Amino acid sequence: MSKVSVIGGAGFVGQIVAFGLTKSEVVDEVVLVDIIEDKPQGIGLDMRESTPIYGSDVNIYGTNDYSQMAGSDIVVVTAGMPRKPGMDRMDLLKVNVNICNAVVSQIKQYAPNAIIIYVANPVDVLTYAAKEISGFPAHKVFGMAGVLDTARYRAFIAMEANVSTKDIRAMVLGGHGDSMVPLPRYTSIGGLPLSHFLSEEKIEAIVKRTRTGGGEIVSLLKTGSAYYAPGMAVAEMVEAIVRDQKRVLPVVAYLDNKYGFSDVYAGAPVILGRNGVEKVLEIDLTEEEMRAYSESISHVKAGVEDVKTLLRE
Repeated sequence: MSKVSVIGGAGFVGQIVAFGLTKSEVVDEVVLVDIIEDKPQGIGLDMRESTPIYGSDVNIYGTNDYSQMAGSDIVVVTAGMPRKPGMDRMDLLKVNVNICNAVVSQIKQYAPNAIIIYVANPVDVLTYAAKEISGFPAHKVFGMAGVLDTARYRAFIAMEANVSTKDIRAMVLGGHGDSMVPLPRYTSIGGLPLSHFLSEEKIEAIVKRTRTGGGEIVSLLKTGSAYYAPGMAVAEMVEAIVRDQKRVLPVVAYLDNKYGFSDVYAGAPVILGRNGVEKVLEIDLTEEEMRAYSESISHVKAGVEDVKTLLRE
């Protein structure tokens, strides 16, 4: 039996995570946990009523009771506050650290053996906060961003090169934001280098579009942000863990003397299996790639220092 709880399950990202897991029958039980009265129950019931249509026996339901997380193998945290007018970065971080503290305290109480996958933004620093608050080992606390960023990168490549996404292999490292580091040198299509299909100018344009991919969707939606790609990225990570697939995926992982960095979470390739992050992989980077990676991590480290200050208050 495998059980996954999604905190913030009444939100769009949480719903897509749950639907993806239910439709593919990756797990046996999915619990949508949310503080909005009755909404997770309604969403859970609607999804449960859809299961006969696509032939799934996953038990999915919603609740406002955190104790229903008991026995979860994985807890996905999508709960967070978006930035509002008049809020500066520190205001937003303080609110989301408080949410993180409240949520992770419940995970410690009801699902102390679970793996935590953090999704809410700023994901790099909130994942760090979740590790500190939970006291869980770092390999059991990590974030979703690299899978999403790489999916966007691959989608843009497929659109420009007019090829199947199935044949594209790629990697995006660093913080989840404008300083992320797509790696064209490690990108291939059907085993052939990316440069075989696209010009240097096209590749650079794709790299820039990947870095601002989330903002592009926000500007088009006007209100709200992406949820299909983030939700399915989490579902892919959950499947790799539950089925012990040993997938090589980029996630927001704890760097402990990796790439020359320590005590920080950032996007890095890992082996993902039943034990969570089973190994952080160090790949060879050119001087230019390393410079970009260092710059990206410096932004995350600034946020980590802010988190440390908030947790001491």
